[in-house]
Formats: sequence, structure tokens, C-alpha cells
Amino acid sequence: MQALKGLTVVTLEHAIAAPFATRQLADLGARVIKIERPGVGDFARGYDARVRGLASHFVWTNRSKESLTLDVKHPEAAQLLERLVLEKADVVVQNLAPGAAARLGLGYERLSALKPSLIVCDISGYGADGPYRDKKAYDLLIQSEAGFVSVTGTADEPCKAGPSIADIAAGMYAYSNILAALLERAQTGKGRHIDISMLESLTEWTSYPLYYAFEGAPPPPRTGAAHATIYPYGPFPTGDGGSVMLGLQNEREWVNFCEKVLQQPGLAQDPRFTGNAKRVAARAELRDIIVSAFAALTAPQVVERLEMAQIANARVNTMQEVWDHPQLKARGRWREVETPAGTIPALLPPGSWPTDPREGPRMDPVPALGQHTHAILAELGVDAEGLRALQRAEAI
Repeated sequence: MQALKGLTVVTLEHAIAAPFATRQLADLGARVIKIERPGVGDFARGYDARVRGLASHFVWTNRSKESLTLDVKHPEAAQLLERLVLEKADVVVQNLAPGAAARLGLGYERLSALKPSLIVCDISGYGADGPYRDKKAYDLLIQSEAGFVSVTGTADEPCKAGPSIADIAAGMYAYSNILAALLERAQTGKGRHIDISMLESLTEWTSYPLYYAFEGAPPPPRTGAAHATIYPYGPFPTGDGGSVMLGLQNEREWVNFCEKVLQQPGLAQDPRFTGNAKRVAARAELRDIIVSAFAALTAPQVVERLEMAQIANARVNTMQEVWDHPQLKARGRWREVETPAGTIPALLPPGSWPTDPREGPRMDPVPALGQHTHAILAELGVDAEGLRALQRAEAI
């Protein structure tokens, strides 16, 4: 199942988008060599210390990689990096500031002239050209530019998504584009330049509200955790202080909901609520009716009725409840991964894998900063004296 075994990825990456893309390549067996600043490393290493002193973002996106520390602005280190790329790499990934990779001699035009089979993936906030090319881009800022924040939150206040979805979107498109480029290269022998924009990635994910607001139509309103254009669809309080998430998709479910959950069969024919458009328009009235019916019930009792009526529902889980989720445990979705701070649990990558952990995806340790520097440079022929000289020059 490690379809990328034998391939090498050299990555100049930080934060989330590029590390998430390359970690998934590592999951499939690729060798991922992560270039980090000596003494400092990927700045995501310092975001927090929530995982036994390690950063939560970093342990998530950097397992199964090798950490090589190089001061890429030092002439000797730059030469070693170029040798590493030309001698070892199948893929180069970078999400440095726009233009930085080219200034280091790692732009696609130069590298492809030296090694035509090389695939180079550049990830940036806004893409390689255009008036926003040099504008700084962080996840929240891209969520705003892509319109995501404008349709997320409550009527009174817009909100960002909890996870870094602009980074995740860009990382996923980098990952899938690299896989496509590898398939193409297998047929043609030629590499490819991939230009991934966080803005374009998240705008693709925001296309439903874009089309809903087509040609100047009003956008979907912000409705908190409720669905903006389907009702009832969202969280509802219960009598025991709990909350149940539920969603209806069609008129058959609406009838079942009225009869079996609310136990008010006549409501199904109430002209105020016949059809989703009417229910959305009268959501305040309908919410009052649902909340009143649920006030006499506990959350488990509401869920029991919803299950009996075959109405989609979910718990509003805390992070700890997700760690303990019975479905993830029943499907054996947790593995153990080593880190510099000890063993931690890690979610098996989504998809079907052999039940034997030895035959599944690669889930190797999260590297310490510079952990593999000496071993990788030894592959390039740097001997012990050379390593000491590089250390004295602070090139590694």
C-alpha cells in the first residue's frame, strides 16, 4: 500500500499547507527530507507545547520525515541543497515567501533545465503572479479573502473555521496535483511545475455559497451551527441541558420528524412549513416548536426518537470525546507514533488499509530538529571532518 516507496521529496516548508501535503506523500511511502533552519527549524515547532512539550500543529503534519538543517543562504549549504535536489529528489515542494525559492536557485525553470524529470510544487497565498502575489497570507486572512468568513458565524458576528482550512485545502490540492504529476511523468518521463494558491483552493471549497449568490443574489445568511438554506438542520437544546444536532433533507423525513420525533403529526401539513423554502422562511416559529417539544426530553431520548424515525443526527462532541469516539475505536483507526517526547496516538490516514500495521501506511516518528542531518549529508559524500567544518561555519 506504500505506492510512493522509492520516491524522494525534498521540501522547504513551514507552517501547515506544505507540511500537510508532504506528510501525506510520506504516508504513501515517499522519503520526505525536510529542510529546516539550524537552531530554529520550522516555526510551527514553536506554536505551542501541548503534546508533551511539542507543538500540536507540528506533530500532526511532520511524522515520517527526515529533518536536515541547512542555512540555505550559506554558500556551502546552498551547494549541498542543490546536490541533494539534483541527485536524490523526484519532487521539490516549497512554501517560502513568493520568489524566495527562485532567488535560492530552486525555481522550476532553473531546476527543470538541470533535471527535466523533476516535479516542483510551489504553494503560496495568492499564486505565482497577479497583483496579490507578494501580499502576506495566513490562514485567517485567506479565509477572509475567499469569502468564507462572510458566510460563517452568527447573524451578529462572522467567524473563522476552527481548523486551518485554507492551509488544509491548499495542502490537499498540492498532494493531489503531485500525485497526478507523478502519473504523468510515468508516461512521459517529464516533470511539471505546480502552482498552488491558498486563495484558489479555498475559493473552490466555497463555491456553493458563491453560486447561491450568483449574479448579485443575496448570499446565504450566517446562521451559526445551523444550515443556512435547509431547515430544520442544526443544533437544538434538550431538557437536560444537552444539545442534539439533526438534519432533514426531504419531505418524507419532515413527515417522519413530525410524527415520530415531535409526536405532532398534524404539523406535517401545516401550510407554514410545507416545503423546505417555507420552513427556512419560518425558521424562528418552527424552532420554538421544536425547542418546546425537546424541553421535556433528555438528549439521549431525543436521539432515540431521531434514530427510530431514521432522521440524521449527531452529538456535538468535545475534543476529548473525539479521542474516545467509539466508531474510530471500533474501526481500529488509531496507531502509535514515536516523537522526541515519547509515543503518541495518531489517526490512521483516511482510506482502506490492511489490518496489519506493518502493511499499512507509513507512520514513522516525528523528527527532532536536525536529527538526520549527518546521515543525509553522508549520503552526499560529506565526511566527518566536512561535517565539523560545516558546523563551525554554522552552515548546518
